[in-house]
Amino acid sequence: MLFVIICLLIVVLYWYGTRGYDYWAKKGVAYEKPIPFVGTALRQFTQRVSLAQAAEEVYRKYPNERYVGTFLGSRKFLVIRDPELIKSVLLTDFSYFHKRGLSLHQTVLEPLAKNLFGLDGDLWKLLRQRMTPAFSSGKLKAMFPMIVEKAVKVQDLANKAAKTGSTVDVRDLMARYTTDFIGACGFGIDMESLEDENSVFRKLGRRMDVFTPRDALVSMLKTLFPKIFKNLHLFAPEIENSVFHLLETVLKQRNNKPSGRNDFVDLLLALKEKGKLVGDSIEHFNPDGTPKVAEAEMDMELMAAQVFVFFSAGFETSSSSSSYTLHQLAFHPEEQKKVQDEIDEVLLRYENKLCYDAIKEMKYLEMAFLESMRLFPSVGFLIRNCTKKYTLPGSNVTIDEGVSVTIPVQALHMDDKYFEEPEKFMPERFSPERIKDIMKCTYMPFGEGPRACIGERLGHMQSLAGLAALLHKYSVEPAPTSLRHPVSNPAARITQSIKGGLPLRIQTRA
Repeated sequence: MLFVIICLLIVVLYWYGTRGYDYWAKKGVAYEKPIPFVGTALRQFTQRVSLAQAAEEVYRKYPNERYVGTFLGSRKFLVIRDPELIKSVLLTDFSYFHKRGLSLHQTVLEPLAKNLFGLDGDLWKLLRQRMTPAFSSGKLKAMFPMIVEKAVKVQDLANKAAKTGSTVDVRDLMARYTTDFIGACGFGIDMESLEDENSVFRKLGRRMDVFTPRDALVSMLKTLFPKIFKNLHLFAPEIENSVFHLLETVLKQRNNKPSGRNDFVDLLLALKEKGKLVGDSIEHFNPDGTPKVAEAEMDMELMAAQVFVFFSAGFETSSSSSSYTLHQLAFHPEEQKKVQDEIDEVLLRYENKLCYDAIKEMKYLEMAFLESMRLFPSVGFLIRNCTKKYTLPGSNVTIDEGVSVTIPVQALHMDDKYFEEPEKFMPERFSPERIKDIMKCTYMPFGEGPRACIGERLGHMQSLAGLAALLHKYSVEPAPTSLRHPVSNPAARITQSIKGGLPLRIQTRA
Protein backbone atom coordinates (compact mmCIF):
# COMPACT_ATOMS: atom_id res chain seq x y z
CA MET A 1 0.00 0.00 0.00
CA LEU A 2 2.82 2.39 0.92
CA PHE A 3 4.54 1.59 -2.37
CA VAL A 4 1.34 2.47 -4.28
CA ILE A 5 1.01 5.77 -2.41
CA ILE A 6 4.65 6.68 -3.14
CA CYS A 7 4.23 5.83 -6.83
CA LEU A 8 1.02 7.84 -6.99
CA LEU A 9 2.74 10.79 -5.31
CA ILE A 10 5.62 10.65 -7.82
CA VAL A 11 3.16 10.57 -10.73
CA VAL A 12 1.23 13.56 -9.35
CA LEU A 13 4.44 15.52 -8.74
CA TYR A 14 5.68 14.74 -12.25
CA TRP A 15 2.38 15.83 -13.76
CA TYR A 16 2.42 19.04 -11.72
CA GLY A 17 6.03 19.75 -12.66
CA THR A 18 5.54 19.18 -16.40
CA ARG A 19 2.00 20.48 -16.96
CA GLY A 20 1.68 22.56 -20.10
CA TYR A 21 5.14 21.66 -21.42
CA ASP A 22 3.63 20.32 -24.65
CA TYR A 23 2.16 23.76 -25.41
CA TRP A 24 4.65 24.84 -28.11
CA ALA A 25 4.95 21.33 -29.58
CA LYS A 26 1.17 21.24 -30.17
CA LYS A 27 1.38 24.55 -32.00
CA GLY A 28 4.30 23.48 -34.17
CA VAL A 29 6.61 26.12 -32.72
CA ALA A 30 10.34 25.47 -32.31
CA TYR A 31 11.10 25.46 -28.60
CA GLU A 32 13.72 24.80 -25.95
CA LYS A 33 13.20 21.47 -24.18
CA PRO A 34 12.01 22.04 -20.59
CA ILE A 35 12.81 20.06 -17.46
CA PRO A 36 10.26 19.45 -14.66
CA PHE A 37 9.27 22.38 -12.49
CA VAL A 38 11.86 24.91 -13.75
CA GLY A 39 11.11 24.69 -17.48
CA THR A 40 14.02 26.12 -19.47
CA ALA A 41 15.09 28.49 -16.68
CA LEU A 42 17.36 26.36 -14.46
CA ARG A 43 20.42 28.52 -15.14
CA GLN A 44 18.44 31.72 -14.55
CA PHE A 45 17.20 30.44 -11.18
CA THR A 46 20.75 29.44 -10.17
CA GLN A 47 22.16 32.82 -11.32
CA ARG A 48 24.41 31.36 -14.00
CA VAL A 49 22.85 33.50 -16.73
CA SER A 50 20.67 36.60 -16.55
CA LEU A 51 17.30 36.84 -18.27
CA ALA A 52 18.87 39.05 -20.96
CA GLN A 53 21.70 36.55 -21.55
CA ALA A 54 19.24 33.65 -21.75
CA ALA A 55 17.12 35.48 -24.34
CA GLU A 56 20.24 36.28 -26.37
CA GLU A 57 21.32 32.62 -26.32
CA VAL A 58 17.94 31.48 -27.67
CA TYR A 59 18.07 34.21 -30.33
CA ARG A 60 21.46 33.02 -31.58
CA LYS A 61 20.61 29.31 -31.35
CA TYR A 62 17.66 29.56 -33.77
CA PRO A 63 18.82 31.88 -36.60
CA ASN A 64 16.14 30.69 -39.03
CA GLU A 65 13.11 31.03 -36.74
CA ARG A 66 10.85 34.06 -36.33
CA TYR A 67 10.01 32.99 -32.78
CA VAL A 68 11.04 30.30 -30.28
CA GLY A 69 9.12 28.87 -27.32
CA THR A 70 10.57 28.72 -23.79
CA PHE A 71 9.26 28.12 -20.26
CA LEU A 72 9.94 30.01 -17.03
CA GLY A 73 8.72 27.43 -14.56
CA SER A 74 5.20 26.71 -15.83
CA ARG A 75 4.89 30.12 -17.54
CA LYS A 76 4.94 30.01 -21.32
CA PHE A 77 7.24 32.47 -23.11
CA LEU A 78 7.81 33.20 -26.78
CA VAL A 79 11.15 34.76 -27.75
CA ILE A 80 10.50 36.90 -30.83
CA ARG A 81 13.34 37.35 -33.34
CA ASP A 82 11.58 39.11 -36.23
CA PRO A 83 11.58 42.97 -36.13
CA GLU A 84 8.26 43.16 -38.01
CA LEU A 85 6.62 40.88 -35.48
CA ILE A 86 8.20 42.89 -32.65
CA LYS A 87 6.70 46.02 -34.18
CA SER A 88 3.27 44.36 -34.14
CA VAL A 89 3.59 43.45 -30.45
CA LEU A 90 4.97 46.79 -29.21
CA LEU A 91 3.10 49.18 -31.51
CA THR A 92 0.49 47.99 -34.00
CA ASP A 93 -1.30 45.50 -31.73
CA PHE A 94 -0.50 47.13 -28.40
CA SER A 95 -4.06 46.50 -27.16
CA TYR A 96 -3.19 42.78 -27.06
CA PHE A 97 0.10 43.38 -25.23
CA HIS A 98 -0.38 46.35 -22.90
CA LYS A 99 0.70 44.24 -19.91
CA ARG A 100 4.27 43.48 -18.89
CA GLY A 101 3.15 40.60 -16.71
CA LEU A 102 5.93 41.07 -14.16
CA SER A 103 3.56 40.53 -11.23
CA LEU A 104 3.39 36.80 -10.66
CA HIS A 105 0.02 36.94 -8.87
CA GLN A 106 -2.97 38.62 -10.50
CA THR A 107 -4.48 40.25 -7.42
CA VAL A 108 -1.88 40.26 -4.62
CA LEU A 109 0.79 42.93 -5.22
CA GLU A 110 3.50 43.79 -2.74
CA PRO A 111 3.77 47.56 -2.08
CA LEU A 112 6.83 48.40 -4.21
CA ALA A 113 5.53 46.33 -7.13
CA LYS A 114 2.80 48.93 -7.67
CA ASN A 115 5.22 51.11 -9.62
CA LEU A 116 4.70 52.46 -13.12
CA PHE A 117 7.21 50.03 -14.63
CA GLY A 118 5.69 46.92 -13.09
CA LEU A 119 1.98 47.80 -13.02
CA ASP A 120 -0.48 46.59 -15.63
CA GLY A 121 -3.98 47.45 -16.79
CA ASP A 122 -6.05 50.42 -15.70
CA LEU A 123 -3.83 51.51 -12.84
CA TRP A 124 -0.82 51.64 -15.18
CA LYS A 125 -2.76 53.72 -17.72
CA LEU A 126 -4.10 56.18 -15.13
CA LEU A 127 -0.63 56.74 -13.68
CA ARG A 128 1.11 56.98 -17.06
CA GLN A 129 -1.30 59.66 -18.29
CA ARG A 130 -0.81 61.81 -15.20
CA MET A 131 2.94 61.37 -14.79
CA THR A 132 3.93 62.00 -18.41
CA PRO A 133 3.78 65.84 -18.08
CA ALA A 134 6.49 65.66 -15.40
CA PHE A 135 8.96 64.61 -18.10
CA SER A 136 8.15 67.21 -20.76
CA SER A 137 10.84 69.24 -22.54
CA GLY A 138 9.84 72.33 -20.58
CA LYS A 139 10.21 70.57 -17.23
CA LEU A 140 13.53 69.09 -18.35
CA LYS A 141 14.90 72.49 -19.31
CA ALA A 142 13.76 73.98 -16.00
CA MET A 143 15.64 71.37 -13.96
CA PHE A 144 18.82 71.54 -16.05
CA PRO A 145 20.64 73.93 -13.65
CA MET A 146 20.27 71.17 -11.04
CA ILE A 147 21.86 68.69 -13.46
CA VAL A 148 24.77 71.08 -14.01
CA GLU A 149 25.28 71.58 -10.27
CA LYS A 150 25.74 67.84 -9.76
CA ALA A 151 27.73 67.34 -12.97
CA VAL A 152 30.30 69.94 -11.88
CA LYS A 153 30.86 67.97 -8.67
CA VAL A 154 31.87 64.98 -10.83
CA GLN A 155 34.84 67.10 -11.94
CA ASP A 156 35.97 67.44 -8.31
CA LEU A 157 36.01 63.65 -7.85
CA ALA A 158 37.80 63.22 -11.17
CA ASN A 159 40.40 65.78 -10.06
CA LYS A 160 41.19 63.76 -6.94
CA ALA A 161 41.61 60.59 -9.00
CA ALA A 162 43.78 62.37 -11.58
CA LYS A 163 46.12 63.73 -8.89
CA THR A 164 46.64 60.36 -7.23
CA GLY A 165 46.72 58.34 -10.44
CA SER A 166 44.48 55.78 -8.79
CA THR A 167 42.08 53.48 -10.59
CA VAL A 168 38.45 54.60 -10.44
CA ASP A 169 35.35 52.47 -10.93
CA VAL A 170 33.48 54.82 -13.26
CA ARG A 171 30.30 52.78 -12.80
CA ASP A 172 30.32 53.77 -9.14
CA LEU A 173 31.36 57.33 -9.94
CA MET A 174 28.46 57.90 -12.35
CA ALA A 175 26.06 56.12 -9.99
CA ARG A 176 26.95 58.61 -7.27
CA TYR A 177 26.34 61.47 -9.69
CA THR A 178 22.96 60.19 -10.85
CA THR A 179 21.92 59.32 -7.28
CA ASP A 180 22.59 62.91 -6.18
CA PHE A 181 20.74 64.34 -9.15
CA ILE A 182 17.72 62.08 -8.64
CA GLY A 183 17.65 63.11 -4.99
CA ALA A 184 17.68 66.79 -5.87
CA CYS A 185 15.18 66.83 -8.76
CA GLY A 186 12.99 64.05 -7.41
CA PHE A 187 12.82 64.76 -3.71
CA GLY A 188 14.41 68.15 -3.12
CA ILE A 189 17.09 66.71 -0.82
CA ASP A 190 20.88 66.40 -0.99
CA MET A 191 21.75 62.72 -1.23
CA GLU A 192 25.46 63.49 -0.49
CA SER A 193 26.55 60.55 -2.64
CA LEU A 194 29.24 62.53 -4.45
CA GLU A 195 30.81 63.70 -1.19
CA ASP A 196 30.33 60.41 0.69
CA GLU A 197 30.47 57.12 -1.20
CA ASN A 198 28.97 55.42 1.87
CA SER A 199 26.02 57.78 2.22
CA VAL A 200 22.66 56.27 3.13
CA PHE A 201 21.29 56.74 -0.39
CA ARG A 202 24.35 55.33 -2.12
CA LYS A 203 24.06 52.25 0.09
CA LEU A 204 20.40 51.97 -0.90
CA GLY A 205 21.35 52.31 -4.55
CA ARG A 206 23.97 49.57 -4.24
CA ARG A 207 21.48 47.26 -2.54
CA MET A 208 18.97 47.81 -5.33
CA ASP A 209 21.70 46.99 -7.83
CA VAL A 210 22.51 43.61 -6.25
CA PHE A 211 20.50 40.41 -6.68
CA THR A 212 21.37 38.40 -3.56
CA PRO A 213 20.88 34.63 -3.01
CA ARG A 214 17.91 35.61 -0.83
CA ASP A 215 16.41 37.53 -3.75
CA ALA A 216 17.09 34.64 -6.13
CA LEU A 217 15.37 32.15 -3.82
CA VAL A 218 12.31 34.37 -3.33
CA SER A 219 12.08 35.01 -7.07
CA MET A 220 12.22 31.28 -7.81
CA LEU A 221 9.58 30.41 -5.21
CA LYS A 222 7.20 33.13 -6.42
CA THR A 223 7.71 32.05 -10.05
CA LEU A 224 7.26 28.32 -9.48
CA PHE A 225 4.51 28.56 -6.86
CA PRO A 226 2.83 31.98 -7.27
CA LYS A 227 -0.30 31.09 -5.29
CA ILE A 228 1.50 29.52 -2.35
CA PHE A 229 4.05 32.34 -1.99
CA LYS A 230 1.84 35.23 -3.06
CA ASN A 231 2.49 37.11 0.20
CA LEU A 232 6.27 36.71 0.06
CA HIS A 233 7.91 40.03 -0.87
CA LEU A 234 10.46 40.02 -3.69
CA PHE A 235 11.91 43.33 -2.56
CA ALA A 236 13.98 42.83 0.58
CA PRO A 237 12.75 44.43 3.85
CA GLU A 238 15.73 46.83 3.98
CA ILE A 239 14.79 48.24 0.55
CA GLU A 240 11.09 48.50 1.33
CA ASN A 241 11.67 50.11 4.73
CA SER A 242 14.20 52.60 3.34
CA VAL A 243 11.86 53.73 0.56
CA PHE A 244 8.91 54.24 2.92
CA HIS A 245 11.14 56.09 5.39
CA LEU A 246 12.44 58.35 2.62
CA LEU A 247 8.94 59.22 1.45
CA GLU A 248 7.55 59.72 4.96
CA THR A 249 10.44 62.06 5.82
CA VAL A 250 9.93 64.22 2.74
CA LEU A 251 6.13 64.33 3.17
CA LYS A 252 6.50 65.37 6.81
CA GLN A 253 8.83 68.21 5.80
CA ARG A 254 6.19 69.44 3.35
CA ASN A 255 3.19 68.91 5.62
CA ASN A 256 1.78 66.50 3.05
CA LYS A 257 1.19 69.33 0.56
CA PRO A 258 2.96 70.44 -2.66
CA SER A 259 5.86 72.70 -1.71
CA GLY A 260 6.28 74.65 -4.93
CA ARG A 261 9.53 72.85 -5.77
CA ASN A 262 7.82 71.22 -8.78
CA ASP A 263 9.81 68.04 -8.22
CA PHE A 264 8.63 64.42 -8.39
CA VAL A 265 7.23 64.32 -4.85
CA ASP A 266 5.28 67.52 -5.55
CA LEU A 267 3.76 65.83 -8.59
CA LEU A 268 2.60 62.89 -6.44
CA LEU A 269 1.20 65.22 -3.77
CA ALA A 270 -0.65 67.23 -6.40
CA LEU A 271 -2.21 64.04 -7.79
CA LYS A 272 -3.26 63.03 -4.28
CA GLU A 273 -4.86 66.45 -3.66
CA LYS A 274 -6.96 66.14 -6.82
CA GLY A 275 -8.63 63.04 -5.41
CA LYS A 276 -9.28 59.86 -7.34
CA LEU A 277 -7.46 59.14 -10.59
CA VAL A 278 -10.22 58.78 -13.19
CA GLY A 279 -10.04 57.79 -16.85
CA ASP A 280 -11.09 55.36 -19.57
CA SER A 281 -10.44 51.71 -18.82
CA ILE A 282 -8.01 49.74 -20.94
CA GLU A 283 -9.37 46.43 -19.63
CA HIS A 284 -13.15 46.73 -19.22
CA PHE A 285 -15.71 47.74 -21.85
CA ASN A 286 -19.45 48.39 -22.10
CA PRO A 287 -21.68 46.23 -24.34
CA ASP A 288 -21.41 48.89 -27.09
CA GLY A 289 -17.60 48.63 -27.07
CA THR A 290 -16.90 51.92 -25.30
CA PRO A 291 -14.47 51.78 -22.36
CA LYS A 292 -15.80 51.78 -18.84
CA VAL A 293 -14.62 54.33 -16.28
CA ALA A 294 -11.54 53.35 -14.26
CA GLU A 295 -10.72 54.83 -10.85
CA ALA A 296 -7.83 54.62 -8.38
CA GLU A 297 -6.71 56.27 -5.13
CA MET A 298 -3.23 57.80 -4.82
CA ASP A 299 -2.49 56.24 -1.43
CA MET A 300 0.78 55.91 0.47
CA GLU A 301 1.71 52.55 -1.06
CA LEU A 302 1.17 53.83 -4.60
CA MET A 303 3.27 56.93 -3.88
CA ALA A 304 6.08 54.87 -2.32
CA ALA A 305 6.16 52.55 -5.33
CA GLN A 306 6.58 55.51 -7.71
CA VAL A 307 9.34 56.94 -5.50
CA PHE A 308 11.05 53.56 -5.63
CA VAL A 309 10.98 53.24 -9.41
CA PHE A 310 11.96 56.90 -9.94
CA PHE A 311 14.98 56.46 -7.68
CA SER A 312 16.07 53.00 -8.85
CA ALA A 313 15.49 53.48 -12.58
CA GLY A 314 16.83 57.03 -12.49
CA PHE A 315 20.25 56.20 -11.11
CA GLU A 316 20.65 52.64 -12.37
CA THR A 317 20.05 52.99 -16.11
CA SER A 318 21.75 56.38 -16.55
CA SER A 319 24.85 55.42 -14.56
CA SER A 320 25.14 52.15 -16.49
CA SER A 321 24.89 53.87 -19.89
CA SER A 322 27.18 56.81 -19.12
CA SER A 323 29.88 54.66 -17.47
CA TYR A 324 29.88 52.20 -20.39
CA THR A 325 30.31 55.19 -22.73
CA LEU A 326 33.40 56.22 -20.74
CA HIS A 327 34.69 52.65 -20.96
CA GLN A 328 34.33 52.61 -24.75
CA LEU A 329 35.97 56.02 -25.13
CA ALA A 330 38.89 54.87 -22.94
CA PHE A 331 39.56 52.04 -25.39
CA HIS A 332 38.96 54.29 -28.43
CA PRO A 333 41.17 57.38 -27.93
CA GLU A 334 40.49 58.75 -31.43
CA GLU A 335 36.75 58.82 -30.80
CA GLN A 336 37.38 60.26 -27.33
CA LYS A 337 39.34 63.12 -28.90
CA LYS A 338 36.49 63.82 -31.32
CA VAL A 339 34.08 63.99 -28.39
CA GLN A 340 36.37 66.30 -26.43
CA ASP A 341 37.06 68.59 -29.38
CA GLU A 342 33.32 68.98 -29.89
CA ILE A 343 32.72 69.67 -26.19
CA ASP A 344 35.47 72.32 -26.23
CA GLU A 345 34.12 73.93 -29.38
CA VAL A 346 30.53 74.07 -28.17
CA LEU A 347 31.32 75.28 -24.65
CA LEU A 348 33.53 78.03 -26.05
CA ARG A 349 30.36 79.53 -27.56
CA TYR A 350 28.71 79.38 -24.11
CA GLU A 351 31.56 80.91 -22.07
CA ASN A 352 32.64 77.41 -20.96
CA LYS A 353 29.43 76.93 -19.03
CA LEU A 354 27.29 73.82 -19.31
CA CYS A 355 23.69 74.57 -20.20
CA TYR A 356 20.71 72.91 -21.83
CA ASP A 357 21.32 74.45 -25.28
CA ALA A 358 25.01 73.54 -25.23
CA ILE A 359 24.30 69.87 -24.53
CA LYS A 360 21.74 69.82 -27.37
CA GLU A 361 24.53 70.90 -29.76
CA MET A 362 26.94 68.10 -28.79
CA LYS A 363 25.95 65.73 -31.56
CA TYR A 364 29.05 63.53 -31.63
CA LEU A 365 28.86 63.04 -27.85
CA GLU A 366 25.27 61.91 -28.29
CA MET A 367 26.29 59.57 -31.12
CA ALA A 368 28.92 57.95 -28.88
CA PHE A 369 26.34 57.60 -26.09
CA LEU A 370 23.77 55.99 -28.40
CA GLU A 371 26.39 53.59 -29.76
CA SER A 372 27.40 52.58 -26.22
CA MET A 373 23.76 51.80 -25.44
CA ARG A 374 23.65 49.65 -28.55
CA LEU A 375 26.64 47.64 -27.36
CA PHE A 376 25.32 47.35 -23.80
CA PRO A 377 21.72 48.45 -23.28
CA SER A 378 20.75 48.90 -19.63
CA VAL A 379 17.62 46.84 -20.26
CA GLY A 380 18.71 43.86 -22.36
CA PHE A 381 15.24 42.44 -22.98
CA LEU A 382 11.59 43.50 -22.99
CA ILE A 383 8.57 41.52 -21.76
CA ARG A 384 4.94 41.79 -22.80
CA ASN A 385 2.02 39.64 -21.69
CA CYS A 386 -0.78 38.61 -24.04
CA THR A 387 -4.19 39.85 -22.80
CA LYS A 388 -6.39 37.90 -25.27
CA LYS A 389 -6.00 35.28 -27.99
CA TYR A 390 -3.63 36.58 -30.66
CA THR A 391 -2.64 35.12 -34.01
CA LEU A 392 0.94 35.96 -34.89
CA PRO A 393 0.94 37.93 -38.20
CA GLY A 394 2.11 35.85 -41.14
CA SER A 395 1.46 32.54 -39.37
CA ASN A 396 -1.30 30.21 -38.23
CA VAL A 397 0.02 30.21 -34.64
CA THR A 398 -2.40 31.59 -32.05
CA ILE A 399 -1.17 32.23 -28.54
CA ASP A 400 -3.48 32.37 -25.54
CA GLU A 401 -4.13 34.95 -22.87
CA GLY A 402 -1.37 34.84 -20.26
CA VAL A 403 1.40 33.78 -22.62
CA SER A 404 4.40 36.13 -22.33
CA VAL A 405 6.56 37.49 -25.13
CA THR A 406 10.29 38.16 -24.72
CA ILE A 407 12.03 40.64 -27.02
CA PRO A 408 15.83 40.10 -26.90
CA VAL A 409 17.06 43.70 -27.19
CA GLN A 410 20.74 42.89 -26.57
CA ALA A 411 20.70 40.20 -29.27
CA LEU A 412 19.04 42.48 -31.84
CA HIS A 413 21.61 45.21 -31.15
CA MET A 414 24.43 42.76 -31.88
CA ASP A 415 23.01 41.11 -35.01
CA ASP A 416 25.05 41.77 -38.17
CA LYS A 417 21.83 41.66 -40.20
CA TYR A 418 20.95 45.05 -38.74
CA PHE A 419 24.30 46.54 -37.73
CA GLU A 420 27.49 46.22 -39.77
CA GLU A 421 30.37 44.80 -37.70
CA PRO A 422 28.23 44.92 -34.54
CA GLU A 423 31.14 44.22 -32.17
CA LYS A 424 32.83 47.48 -33.16
CA PHE A 425 32.33 50.82 -31.42
CA MET A 426 31.26 53.12 -34.28
CA PRO A 427 29.45 56.31 -33.17
CA GLU A 428 28.97 57.27 -36.82
CA ARG A 429 26.16 54.72 -37.05
CA PHE A 430 24.02 57.34 -35.31
CA SER A 431 24.97 60.32 -37.45
CA PRO A 432 21.98 62.29 -38.81
CA GLU A 433 22.66 60.79 -42.25
CA ARG A 434 22.76 57.15 -41.13
CA ILE A 435 20.41 56.93 -38.16
CA LYS A 436 17.35 56.95 -40.43
CA ASP A 437 18.59 53.71 -42.04
CA ILE A 438 18.35 51.75 -38.78
CA MET A 439 15.44 49.33 -39.08
CA LYS A 440 12.48 49.96 -36.80
CA CYS A 441 12.49 47.81 -33.65
CA THR A 442 16.11 46.68 -33.96
CA TYR A 443 17.46 49.44 -31.65
CA MET A 444 15.47 49.85 -28.44
CA PRO A 445 17.61 50.86 -25.43
CA PHE A 446 14.62 52.67 -23.90
CA GLY A 447 11.96 50.26 -25.13
CA GLU A 448 9.38 51.15 -27.77
CA GLY A 449 5.70 52.03 -28.00
CA PRO A 450 3.28 53.25 -25.30
CA ARG A 451 5.26 51.43 -22.60
CA ALA A 452 8.63 52.90 -23.58
CA CYS A 453 10.63 54.45 -20.73
CA ILE A 454 8.79 57.55 -19.49
CA GLY A 455 12.05 59.11 -18.28
CA GLU A 456 14.02 58.59 -21.50
CA ARG A 457 14.70 62.27 -22.15
CA LEU A 458 15.63 62.94 -18.52
CA GLY A 459 18.04 59.99 -18.41
CA HIS A 460 19.46 60.95 -21.78
CA MET A 461 20.12 64.54 -20.76
CA GLN A 462 21.61 63.85 -17.33
CA SER A 463 23.95 61.25 -18.83
CA LEU A 464 25.19 63.61 -21.56
CA ALA A 465 25.68 66.43 -19.03
CA GLY A 466 27.75 64.20 -16.72
CA LEU A 467 29.87 62.97 -19.63
CA ALA A 468 30.42 66.51 -20.98
CA ALA A 469 31.44 67.84 -17.56
CA LEU A 470 33.97 65.04 -17.03
CA LEU A 471 35.44 64.92 -20.55
CA HIS A 472 35.78 68.70 -20.82
CA LYS A 473 38.59 68.66 -18.26
CA TYR A 474 39.71 65.04 -18.09
CA SER A 475 40.49 62.05 -20.27
CA VAL A 476 39.87 58.40 -19.47
CA GLU A 477 42.14 55.49 -20.30
CA PRO A 478 42.25 51.77 -19.49
CA ALA A 479 43.56 50.77 -16.08
CA PRO A 480 45.70 47.65 -15.54
CA THR A 481 42.58 45.80 -14.37
CA SER A 482 40.32 47.03 -17.20
CA LEU A 483 38.81 44.38 -19.47
CA ARG A 484 38.45 45.23 -23.15
CA HIS A 485 35.21 43.27 -23.19
CA PRO A 486 33.62 43.51 -19.71
CA VAL A 487 31.60 40.55 -18.44
CA SER A 488 27.87 41.03 -17.97
CA ASN A 489 26.70 40.05 -14.50
CA PRO A 490 24.71 36.75 -14.69
CA ALA A 491 22.92 37.64 -11.44
CA ALA A 492 21.36 40.77 -12.97
CA ARG A 493 17.56 41.12 -12.99
CA ILE A 494 15.70 43.54 -15.26
CA THR A 495 18.62 45.91 -15.80
CA GLN A 496 22.03 44.63 -16.87
CA SER A 497 25.20 45.33 -14.94
CA ILE A 498 28.91 44.67 -15.36
CA LYS A 499 30.59 42.10 -13.16
CA GLY A 500 33.34 43.76 -11.15
CA GLY A 501 32.55 47.31 -12.25
CA LEU A 502 34.36 49.40 -14.87
CA PRO A 503 37.82 50.41 -13.60
CA LEU A 504 39.54 53.23 -15.54
CA ARG A 505 42.29 55.79 -15.07
CA ILE A 506 41.46 59.50 -15.20
CA GLN A 507 44.01 62.01 -16.51
CA THR A 508 43.89 65.80 -16.49
CA ARG A 509 43.74 67.15 -20.03
CA ALA A 510 46.59 69.31 -21.22
